[in-house]
Amino acid sequence: MMLPEDCLSTVISFTSPEDAFRSCLVSEAFRSAIDSDMVWEKFLPSDYPEIVLSSVVPQKFSSKKELFQCLCDPLLIDGGNKIFKLEKSTGKKSYILSAKELSITWSSNPLYWSWIPMAESRFSRVAVLRTTDWLEIRGKIRTQKLSPNTTYGAYLIMKISDRAYGLESVPSEATVEMGNQVCSSSVFLQHQQKSEKQIEMWELSEGKQGMVNEREDGWMEIMLGEFFTGEDDKEVKMSLMEVKGFQLKGGLVIEGIELRPNTNGNKKKKRFLTSIFSLSVPVRGRMGA
Repeated sequence: MMLPEDCLSTVISFTSPEDAFRSCLVSEAFRSAIDSDMVWEKFLPSDYPEIVLSSVVPQKFSSKKELFQCLCDPLLIDGGNKIFKLEKSTGKKSYILSAKELSITWSSNPLYWSWIPMAESRFSRVAVLRTTDWLEIRGKIRTQKLSPNTTYGAYLIMKISDRAYGLESVPSEATVEMGNQVCSSSVFLQHQQKSEKQIEMWELSEGKQGMVNEREDGWMEIMLGEFFTGEDDKEVKMSLMEVKGFQLKGGLVIEGIELRPNTNGNKKKKRFLTSIFSLSVPVRGRMGA
């Protein structure tokens, strides 16, 4: 027997967006059921009306499913200073806070930092370190802006120019704080392999050892740390600092900080979509009947 369409929609809404997209392959009834606004209302974040209103470019959609698909593409919001995106398979939120949203020591002084447009950037301006002996970059976000009960990683999106100097002399400290929980690591800001001296300094330093990694979008990133959102609203503080070496440094380009769900820390429990399939297959009688 086949479940009524509204029942199928209800059951599918308790699975995941990935399961819903896959279920359309089962039958025409499933294809009709997953188009229901009731299904996609469950997959959309509760604050989606505010997100849509804050979009720099007005969003056009005729259904909740279409809106979900729109939000799976990067959306420039809040006057062009943030990017919002939904993870298509889970519906979990991610954000990129532009450099303008961060607190960068002396960034308003053109002797130390300059703000320039860059063709590769998603934002209108990036911060370029000219010279300083005190590198301090901070960002913050409330967990209510993110998906609940989710492990997130915070990543500084950056580039190191060919004329960079002083960044590799002393490891920078990457930190994420939420309440009394602190996640920290040390990282050398450079492209090349570490020298023997740097390896020795790294081994003597306390805490974890971070790395500068290449991104698919052509930028580089440093993982500042991880945190679990839970259900209560808390403030998350993120930072990258190098204030111990006192050497002059320059050539660092900052685009922003990305907060995205950590797939390794969010292993999905098995859904019961298989049970739906079995309920939806017409009964043909017993073998040999």
